[in-house]
Amino acid sequence: MIWGKIPPRNKNFTGRVEHLARLRSNLTADVTAVVPHALHGMGGVGKTQMAVEYAYRTRGDYDLVWWVPADQPMLARSSLAALAPELGLPGASMTGIEDAANSVLGALRRGQPYDRWLLIFDNADQPEDINEMVPRGPGHVLITSRNHRWEGIVDTVSVDVFTREESVEFLGKRVPRSMTAEYADRLSAELGDLPLALEQAGALVNETGMTVNEYLELLHGKTSQLLLEGKPLDYPMSMTAAWSISVANLSQKVPEAVELLRCCAFFGPEPIPRDVFRPSDAALGTGLGTLLSDPIMLSRAIGELNRYALIRIDTVSRTIGVHRLIQALVRDELSEDEGRRVRADVHQLLVGALPDNPDEAVNWSGFENLVAHLEPTGVGDSRDPAVRGLALDMVRYLFLSGDLPSARHFVEQFIRRWTEISGEDDADVLRAYREQGNIIRDLGDYRSAYDLNQRTLAAMRTNGLPDEDVYPLINSVGADLRARGDFREALQHDTESLAAHEAAFGRSDARTLRVINNLALDYSLNSRFADAMQLYQEAYVAADRTGGAIGATFILGTWNGLARATRLNGEYGKACDLSEEALAYGRNLLGVEHPWTLRTSKDLAIAWRRFGELDRAQEVSRDVHARCVRLYGLDHPDTLAAAMSLANVMRNSGDEEEGLRLAADTVQRYRKVYGADHPYTLACTGNQALLLRVTSALAEARQLNRRALDRLVAQVGADHHYSLTVATNLASDHAALGQMEEARSLGEDTVVRLRRLVGEDHPMTLACAANLSADLKELGRTDDAAELFDDVRRRYERTLPLEHPDIDVFNSRRHLDLDFDPPPI
Repeated sequence: MIWGKIPPRNKNFTGRVEHLARLRSNLTADVTAVVPHALHGMGGVGKTQMAVEYAYRTRGDYDLVWWVPADQPMLARSSLAALAPELGLPGASMTGIEDAANSVLGALRRGQPYDRWLLIFDNADQPEDINEMVPRGPGHVLITSRNHRWEGIVDTVSVDVFTREESVEFLGKRVPRSMTAEYADRLSAELGDLPLALEQAGALVNETGMTVNEYLELLHGKTSQLLLEGKPLDYPMSMTAAWSISVANLSQKVPEAVELLRCCAFFGPEPIPRDVFRPSDAALGTGLGTLLSDPIMLSRAIGELNRYALIRIDTVSRTIGVHRLIQALVRDELSEDEGRRVRADVHQLLVGALPDNPDEAVNWSGFENLVAHLEPTGVGDSRDPAVRGLALDMVRYLFLSGDLPSARHFVEQFIRRWTEISGEDDADVLRAYREQGNIIRDLGDYRSAYDLNQRTLAAMRTNGLPDEDVYPLINSVGADLRARGDFREALQHDTESLAAHEAAFGRSDARTLRVINNLALDYSLNSRFADAMQLYQEAYVAADRTGGAIGATFILGTWNGLARATRLNGEYGKACDLSEEALAYGRNLLGVEHPWTLRTSKDLAIAWRRFGELDRAQEVSRDVHARCVRLYGLDHPDTLAAAMSLANVMRNSGDEEEGLRLAADTVQRYRKVYGADHPYTLACTGNQALLLRVTSALAEARQLNRRALDRLVAQVGADHHYSLTVATNLASDHAALGQMEEARSLGEDTVVRLRRLVGEDHPMTLACAANLSADLKELGRTDDAAELFDDVRRRYERTLPLEHPDIDVFNSRRHLDLDFDPPPI
C-alpha cells in the first residue's frame, strides 16, 4: 500500500462517528466515478484531524492514500508530482512538476495501476484554485476547507463543534487522571464545545495539575474581562479566553516560551523551519535573544509550547506549526508597539536564517522554506538595510530558480512599499529596480526593461551609489542593447564594461566573469565564433573552479553558450557532446523546466539536427516547444525561439507544410515582440521564405528573401552570418526559378564572403559552394563545376559523417538550404 504524507494521528481523537459514517457512505455511494466531498466548518472545529482519522480508519479499503496540502496551489501541484514515482511514472526531476502532476492525474483517472485510491486536499480555500487538480476517476477525493463556497460545488459534510458527549469523552482522554464526567460537562459548556479550545484547556489542566474548578474560575474571570473591554472579537470568546489562560500560565512558568510563541505568530501559517530559531548577532528583544543563546532553554520552551498545545512539532521535517487561529489571537493581544517589536525580531530571525548566496543552487531549498513567510511577516515594511537585503536576495533566488512570476510579484511589492517609506531615489529602491529590470527582460518585455534600466542607471549615478551596485546594472545594459538588435553597440559596450570591471574587481571576480560571458555572446552575434568560444571557455572554467559559488544558472548558461558557439563554428559533433553534458548538469541541478535547462535542450536539438540526427532533434524540439508554450505563453522570446527551431526541424523531417504554418505564425509574433527590423525577425523571415520555396511558392520565397536580405545588410552588414544565410537561400530561389546567372552571381559573392568569415571548411561555406557547383554545371561550366564539386567533397569527408543528409543532397547535385535558430539574448 502507498501511504503518502499523512499527518500523525491524534491519539485523543474523539467522536465524530456520524460524520465519519456519513462521509464513508457518501464517498462509496457512486462506484462509477469519483464525486469530491468536502469537510466544511469554521476554524478550530477539527476538520483536518477528522480527515486524518478517516484516512487511518479506512486505509484497508485503499491501495493508495495521499495527502495534498492545498492552501497554496503550487504546493498542491508539487505534492501531486511527488506521487509520480509511486505510480511507476517519471518523477518531477525528470519531467518537471507540471508534467509529473499531470501524469499522476491521468493515471488516477484511468485507475492505473490503482483504482482504489484516496486523495485528501487539506485546507483548500478557493474552489477554482484546485478544481483542475481533482481527478475524476474510480477513487475518492476528500477536501477540507473553511470556505462556504464549497457547499454549492461538491457534496459537503458540515463539521461543527463537538456534541456535549464528544466534548466530555475528549476531555476524559486528554486529562485521564482528574477529569470526571461532571467536570468535563461544566468545562465543555463554558468553552462552547469548540475542539481547539478544549485541547487548550485539557493541555493546561494536564500539565499543571490545576483543578477544573480553578480553571473555570480563571475562565470566568477572563471572559468577564473580555466582556468589560468591549472590543470586537473575530473568534469565539471561549477560544480567546482559553488561549489567554494558557498563555498567562505559561508566562509564569516559562516566560521565554511566550516570547517564542509571539514570534511564531508573526510568521506565515506554513510550517516554520526549526533552524530559524538559532543564535543571532542581531539586536533581538531581550527575552528572545537570551532564549536563542541558550539551547537548553530553547528546547524546553519549544517542548512546553507543544505540551500546552500551542504549537505542533514535526520531528521529521524539523518544523514548527502554529494554528492560524492561535496566531491571530497572539497578534491581537499585543499593543501596536509590541507588535512592531516582535515583527522586527522576526525579520532578524529571517535574516539569520537566510543562506549565504542565492546564486548557488545547493542553497535554494533554504530559500524555498522562507518564501511562504515573506508576505505574512511584512518584510517589505522594514527600513532595516539587512532586512531589505534579505528581500532582494529572495527576489534574486526566485529569479535565478526560474520562478519569474513570483519574483516579479515580490519586487513590485517591495518597490511600491519602499518608495512610500523612503522615496524613489532611495538606494534600496534603485537596487530593487535593477532586479526588476532583469526580471521583466527575462519575461520578454524588452522595451520596458531597456527604459527602466536606463532610468535606474542614471539615478544610481546621480545618487552616488557604489560600484558594486552600479556595475551589475551596467552589465545588464548590454543585454538590453542585444534585445534591441544593436549587436555592434552591445559588443562595444561590453568591451568597455569588461575593461572597467577588470580594473575594479579583477579578471576572476564573479562580476567580471558575467561580463566575459556576455561579451562572448556579443562575439557570437557578430559572427566572431572562435573568439566567442575562447571567452565562453574562460568564463566556464573559472566559474567551475569556484565549486558552484557563482551559481549553477551561470555555469549552465556559460556551458551552453560554449556549446552553441562551437556549433556556430561548424563543429557539430563537439557541440552535441558539450550540449549533452550541459543538459545533464542542468536537469540535475536546476530541473527540467528551468529556463536555462529548456534553452540548453533546445540548443542540443539544434546541434543534433545539424549533425543529422533528425529523429532525436524532432522529439526534443517538440517537447521544449510544448513546455515553453505552457510555461510562458506563445509570445515569450523563449517560446518563439523554440517554435522557430521546431519549424526548422519539421522542414528537415519532411513536414514542410506544418513547418511553414508554424514559421509564418512565429515571424508575425517576432515582429510584435522584437520589431520588424530586428535581426532575429529578419533572419526568421528567411526561414519562412525557405519553407515557401520547398512548398513550391517560388516567387513569393524569392521576394521575401530579397527584402529580408536588404534589411539585414542595413542592420548587421553584408558579411554577417545572418545575411549570408539568407543570401545563400536567395541564390537557391533564383536557381529554382531558372534565373541561373543571378544564382551564380550571388552564389559566388556569398562563397567568397563565407570563406573569409568562417573559413573554407565550415558547413555553411560548403553548402553555399556545393550549390554554386550545381549552378555552374547547369550553366554549362562543367570544368569549373567539377573542380568545385571535388573540393567540396574532400572537405565534407573531414567535417561531417559520411551518412549525413547534407552529403546525400550534395552528391545528388541538389541545392542545400541554410536556416537560422535564434539564440537567447
